[in-house]
Formats: sequence, C-alpha cells, structure tokens
Amino acid sequence: MAEEHHRKTILDGGWLAARSTEVQFTGTQLTTTHPPTSPNPPWIEAVVPGTVLATLVKNKIVPDPFYGLQNESIIDIADSGRDFYTFWFFTTFHCKLSTTNQYCDLNFRGINYAADVYLNGHKTVLPKGMFRRHSIDVTDILHPDGNNLLAVLVHPPDHPGAIPPEGGQGGDHEIGKDVTTQYVEGWDWMTPIRDRNTGIWDEVSISVTGPVKIIDPHLVSSFFDNYERTYLHATTELENRSSWSAECSLTVQVTLELEDNICLVEHLQTQNLSIPAESRVQYTFPELFFYKPDLWWPNGMGKQSLYNVVISIDVKGFGESDSWSHLFGFRKIESHIDDATGGRLFKVNGEPVFIRGANWILSDGLLRLSKKRYNTDIKFHADMNFNMIRCWGGGLTERPEFYHYCDYYGLLVWQEFWITGDVDGRGVPVSNPQGPLDHDLFLFCARDTVKLLRNHPSLALWVGGNEQTPPDDINAALKIDLRLHPNFESVVENTKSLGDLSPVLRDPSPKDPSQYLDGTRIYIQGSMWDGFADGMGNFTDGPYEIQNPEDFFKDSFYDYGFNPEVGSVGMPVASTIRATMPSAGWQIPVFKKLPDGYVEEVPNPIWEYHKYIPYSKPNKVHDQIQIYGSSVKDLDDFCLKAQLVNYIQYRALLEGWTSRMWSKYTGVLIWKSQNPWTGLRGQFYDHLLDQTAGFYGCRCAAEPIHVQLNLATYFIEVVNTTSEELSNVAIEASVWDLEGTCPYYKVHENLSLLPKEVASIVEMRYPKSTNPKPVYFLLLKLYNMSDHRIISRNFYWLHLSGGDYKLLEPYREKKIPLNITSKVSVDGSTYNIQVHVTNTSKTPPDSKFPTIEYSSISTGSACGTGKEHETGLFKRIHRCFAGKSDGLKVSQINGNDVGVAFFLHLSVHASKTEYKEGEDTRILPVHYSDNYFSLVPGESMPVNISFEVPQGVTPRVSLDGWNYDGRQQTVVEIL
Repeated sequence: MAEEHHRKTILDGGWLAARSTEVQFTGTQLTTTHPPTSPNPPWIEAVVPGTVLATLVKNKIVPDPFYGLQNESIIDIADSGRDFYTFWFFTTFHCKLSTTNQYCDLNFRGINYAADVYLNGHKTVLPKGMFRRHSIDVTDILHPDGNNLLAVLVHPPDHPGAIPPEGGQGGDHEIGKDVTTQYVEGWDWMTPIRDRNTGIWDEVSISVTGPVKIIDPHLVSSFFDNYERTYLHATTELENRSSWSAECSLTVQVTLELEDNICLVEHLQTQNLSIPAESRVQYTFPELFFYKPDLWWPNGMGKQSLYNVVISIDVKGFGESDSWSHLFGFRKIESHIDDATGGRLFKVNGEPVFIRGANWILSDGLLRLSKKRYNTDIKFHADMNFNMIRCWGGGLTERPEFYHYCDYYGLLVWQEFWITGDVDGRGVPVSNPQGPLDHDLFLFCARDTVKLLRNHPSLALWVGGNEQTPPDDINAALKIDLRLHPNFESVVENTKSLGDLSPVLRDPSPKDPSQYLDGTRIYIQGSMWDGFADGMGNFTDGPYEIQNPEDFFKDSFYDYGFNPEVGSVGMPVASTIRATMPSAGWQIPVFKKLPDGYVEEVPNPIWEYHKYIPYSKPNKVHDQIQIYGSSVKDLDDFCLKAQLVNYIQYRALLEGWTSRMWSKYTGVLIWKSQNPWTGLRGQFYDHLLDQTAGFYGCRCAAEPIHVQLNLATYFIEVVNTTSEELSNVAIEASVWDLEGTCPYYKVHENLSLLPKEVASIVEMRYPKSTNPKPVYFLLLKLYNMSDHRIISRNFYWLHLSGGDYKLLEPYREKKIPLNITSKVSVDGSTYNIQVHVTNTSKTPPDSKFPTIEYSSISTGSACGTGKEHETGLFKRIHRCFAGKSDGLKVSQINGNDVGVAFFLHLSVHASKTEYKEGEDTRILPVHYSDNYFSLVPGESMPVNISFEVPQGVTPRVSLDGWNYDGRQQTVVEIL
C-alpha cells in the first residue's frame, strides 16, 4: 500500500462491541478478569474500522438506514442522548517481544470522537478530534505470554446537534463546534447519520521496532534544467527510546519496478549518526540526484510512474530497528490565476492541465472503508477520463489508501479541511462564526493530516474550507504552516493572496524543502477564493439542476474561469431502485402540467427522502423525461429515459466547458460523482457501484483528444488537451435517420490540430438542409488518415430546434439484428471478457451517401480540405473498428429491421436456475471500456469487461437497449 511500517500488524478482525450502559464491568476488568469471549449479549460482532451504526446494522439490531425510509426508524443521538451511542470495542491480539531492546506501539489512525483505551488493565485517555492519529507506547503493558486484551470505550462528538424538522445543510450546525465530519447532520443530498459516525473509523495496528523509531518521513522532489536534473529530498524524525546513545546507520533506497516484478535500484545511500538517549531528532538526507527520472503524470497526460522509497535504520548491537516505505512520484505541480480567464490554472511538470473532475464526499456514510472499494471508486473516476477529485470540506479528509489509488490511476486531489459555509458562517442566527470551539485542536488535526498525506504525488492543493474560509487565526496559521518553499513558488502567485501576512511568510533562510511541513503545494483559503468561482468568496458556484443541453455551450452560462461545483441529475437504473426501496418506492413521479406548459415532477415520498432531483425545471427547462414521450409507462421506462438524459446532460456539460478551454475556462468540477448512500441526485454511479449513463457521457466528453458538436452553434470541434500536435487526421460526419438511411455524409481531411487547443472545424449543416428529419442520429469520428485508426468517436441523437424526441418512442419497436462475439479469460475469481457487438443490418440499396463538395477549411488551430469520396472510406473505417472474430463464441440477436441499434447496455449477472420476482442478480462492480453505446448499420463496438465474482457464482453477460427494452438477452454464457 502507499505507506507502510514493515513491522506493523493491522488489527481488523475479531472485534466485539457493546453499548456502554449495558456493560457491567470496568475497562480494567474487561482487560483482566472479565473479558468477553464471544458475541453473547450484550456483546456483538463489531465492524472495525467502522462506526457504531455500521456495527448495529451488521448485527441487524437496527435496519439498513440506506434502504427505503428505514433511517427514520433508527433513534437519533439528539433524542437518545450521547450515552446511547457510546460503545465499548474489544479484541485480543498476540504480541510478545523477543528482546529487551524491542518496543511496541498501539496505533489508532482515526477515532471519532474521543476514547478511553484499556490494555491488560492499564488505561490511556485519547484526546478529542476525528482527524488525528494516536500512538501509545505499550511496551511495558504487554502480557508476558504474548496474549493481550484490548478494550476501547469510544465517545461520540461533544456537540452532535439536533435535526430541525425542515432538515437543512448540516442540521442545527452544532456539529461544527467539534473537529469532526459535518455532513452527518444531513444535507440537501444526505439524510442524518444517527450516531454521527461515532466509532473506531480508521485503521488500528500494533508496530514493533527496535530502540530507534522512524516517524513521518517527508519526501520532496525538485527539478532544474527543464526536468533533466532532479533531486529527491528526504527528512525524517527519529526517536531513540532507549536509555543509551544509539549509534545508527540510516539508509534510503529508491527502486523502480520494471516488468515481471523486476526492480531497478536507482539509489542506495547510507548515513551514520548518533542519537542521544531518550530523545527525538530530525535528520535530513543529503539530496539524491536523478537524471531524467520517469515522471508521474495526471490521468490522460502520461504514465503514473511510482518509485518505491524505503528508509531503514540499523542500530549498532541490535540490527534493523525500523523500516518505512512509500510509493513516490516525481512531479511538479504549479498553479496561478490565469490572466486570460481569471481562473486558477494548474500545471504539472510544466504542462497546463485543463481540469475536468468531480466532487467527492466519502465512499460510505457508515465509514465501512476498504482498499477494495477505494480501488473501484478511483478507477471509476479514471475510467471517466477525469483528472481531479475534490474532497469536500464537510466530508472526510481521505485516507492514505484513497490517495494510493489516486497516485496509481493519476487523479489529482484537492483536499479541504473541515470548514463549510453552511455550518461555519451562514444562517440566521449565523452558525459558528468562529468555527470549531477548540482552534488549537483544529490546527493539531490539520498538521497531523498534512504529515499523513503529504508524500502522495496526487495531492495537488490544500483548501481551508467549502464556500467559507477558516476563522482568521486558523487561516493565518495554515498560511504560515503551508507556505511554499522558494523552490516551489509560482512566479505569478508570489504573495498575491497572502495580504498582510506576506512579510511573515518569507523564510529568511531557505532550508531543504523536505524540512517544511509541506512547502510544495499551494494553500487556498476557501473553495471560491483565489481563482475559483469569482475568486472573492461570493456564491458563484452551481447551478445544481437539470439544464437545456445547449445552454452549457453559451457564453452566458457561467461567468468565471473555474467552477468548483456544478451539478445535475443522477437517477440510477431500475434494478438499483428495486434493490434499495420497497415497492412503494417503485412509483414514478407524477407529472403535473402547469398553466404555462411546463411540467413539475412530484416524486413519491421515498424518492423525496432519498433527495431525488427532478428532470424538469418549471419556467426554464421542459421535462427531459417526457421529451421522449409524454406517456411514461413504469419504473423501467422512466429509468431508461433517465439514462438517456444523464448521458446528454453530463456530456454536454463537459463539452460546453472544453469548448472554451483556455479562452474562458481553466477547469470544472462536477457536483458530484457519487453518493455515500442510496441517494438519487448528482452521481455517475450509485452506492451499489452500478454506473449510470452519465458515467459514459463523461467518459466520452473528457477523453484527451475529442471530437464534439457544439450544441449552440452546430459547429464540429476538436479538443486536443495533449501536448502533441495532430496531423494528417480527418473527421467523418454521418447523419442517420430513423429509417436506417444516411442522408448526410461528409469527410474533412488533412487536418492539423495544435496541442492544448480547441479547433472549430466546420458547421454541421444538416438541420439547414432541405427537408431534414425531425429526429436523427449523428456519428462523428476523428481518425488517422494513414491507417484509419479512430482517435475519437462521438454519437448524438438530435432533434430540430423547438422539437423533441417523441419519434424515438415508436422506434423502440424496431428489431435491429446484432452479432456478438466474445472471448473469456479467468484468473482466479477475476473475469476478463472481450466482446464485439456488431449491428448486422444493411443500409438499403437505394440509400446513397451524398457527394461531398470540395471545401477549404482554415482556422487558427486546424486546416484541411474535404474532397469527394466514395463510400469505400466509410466502409474501411468500420472494418478497422470492427476487428475479427477468429472463431470466438458467437451470439445473435435476430431482427429484420434496418437502422441504428440505439443505446445498448451491457450488464453482468449471476446465472441462476430459479429467480424470485424483483431479485437483483447483478454482479457489481463491473468495469466496462464503454457502455450505453449505439451502432449504425454495419458498425461494431469492442467492449472490454472485467469483474470479480463470489465463490461458486457463474456469471453471464446480458444486453438490453432502446430497441431491446423488455427483451434483455444473455449474450455471453460462461459454462
């Protein structure tokens, strides 16, 4: 994993828990004479890491709060009192020290909110604060036979607050008086968490060292001579716990893994030093020189090269005393306020990065955090071609495992501290204007968090709070603590945002950068300051609701260079609704027509409780579900149409932003990518880890090189976010009607596309042609002319101005034939399936591609000519795209109609001989290279599918879609 002490044992199994008021013994008795031995009342199996509520749910003592309205039946801490959620957690562990010079620490990486720890009858009081680590020297407490008894009494936050009847952002805001997560009192996307996340919510471990312990090493890379000359700086604290001076040799080793587990040793350096008895010292290594190391790049810009840095210390007369390792990426992150746009512009390794990313709260509202879930979460974001995740200030400071996968997949991270405008400065009366009550505690937690996370290359910036700045004294202290080392100061940034503090922040004697608390990343005081939103803290983020897709492309949609929050809808598929709600929640909204012709959606109470956001906005946006047909039959029909809208909304959002890359915008972060519970708004995948179609709309729009249609101007554009110029490329634009013919076909050849620019190529004039169809499909392909390799493919369904998609409703009855070839490989419980789906319908013989008139196209970013072509090029491109079956397994979906196979959706299920009505057979999560795709006649789509299955389960792959609704068919049966 990201950071390891090599002599650490994680204590994550065998825990028991009991409500404190139901335990008759003291902590001393529990860990000496009266330990619980099994899950007998009042003791139950505990979730550690996790929370009290997670433990109660696991044992079915309370219902699943994320199902239907069941959260309402769980008593809230405001009504029960804090004692009701004050719990004992108990476990045993074996640890026997073999020599007199060994030392053992008991480590808690996170407890909410305070705890009394008993080990073998000895008590230690852990201070308050959710975001701080605790380490207890238990060397003299360990039992001689190695069998140790551990009991932890965990206390809830001091100010859990109450939930007003009207709900609200952060409830009554009392939670803001503590240094803890704030979303737990509820938000407009979240219901209250009844125990306020009380528990041992992060890793518990024991670590054994020799006399000298390594503490919080800090790794920093610096670059010179255009990244040819690179230095690795390293500083660590060393604690000698023995009563004698320790003669030590301290070693740092840097290796790079090549292929097949072969490692290249880049550096090995050993330093000798003496550490006085019972003292702690700071040691800085002589800098290590690297010539042109492999660099770490964000997703879409290059490889995420990671070096393994190992620091170890040997003590004379003892041997290796401690060892620590971390995967480290050589990269330089800079940012400044861009003069052209007023937005904050990020550079990585000297290259500008157009930010397209998402806001993140946390993966699970009961803090059932795991490496496996983090891996899926972050890979999903990388699969969407995102390059940044913002960890919102009302949620968690994310864990090292989260950051490890961001390092691995190339997601830059914007990390906020625990301040939100809603809880820390707004409302009547004003909520907590001075933030938490204990400012020293806040700063301690902030500094400890920096030490925990600072070595991760993905960490891009620190931000004081969400839509608010911390209180003045905390803000000033963070600015000083997180000041940039001179090596990392941006020439443009300098002291622009430091105000009167700038003289204080100047370091008169620059030290090695690894001696700073951080020194390599900017600190921004709030999410709407200094190059974000209007830069001055005014409410200029959002909007958060359904939009007319073309509006995203208009100059008036958003006025500032970088929007940290803009959101929309997020309805999941029908299977998720059935899996997370009783039948009363399967009722679709009532469509209430208003006098002005707009429609208001009225959801059922369960959807409303799950924070459903409508697909209509009276007086501005007509209902985007009914635009496909005013008669919405049932849940399946509603959710299918919602996926069409999800795809269009989020693709248009990102394409609208990238259309003005650098000319108007420097970045955008969508609110939000996921929900920590079964919410119904602002998500690209649901809490069960099934993707919505919005996921694939983002994946399409955010690809590094992208061909798109500007929905406001109908010009075809190409976005090149890479640092490479593209030459000898062409664009094919073909329009397909509902009869399966192609009335419009044009190829624009010999284009050259400059790096980091948007090129407006040519207007797509079909809507202005004679007798255009009211509903039609547009397929855009950007390809290399030399080998016809497709660089970018984009498929639209469109209607004429002022129209709708109602003609797509009868189109569902078309039976378009498909051919599916598949190849399956299995590695343990992991399946990898390669699928080719081909639309085998033929274009009618009398359908001719129109002659392409000679045209000359010239722009500042692209130039080229379009020439008359035969249909051969069109066919060659499709043949190149299709690939070959080579005797693979073949499945057919028969049909006699001709046309586009529209909105195809693959899913993976468990094969069963008998099914219960409404049973969820899906296997989740699944990674698809593409989904919710459409195929014109003769076209094929390759899709790679990967997933794990539980033991004893046989998977199958099914396909459905607009033309296949209600006729879901298994297309890959695995025997």
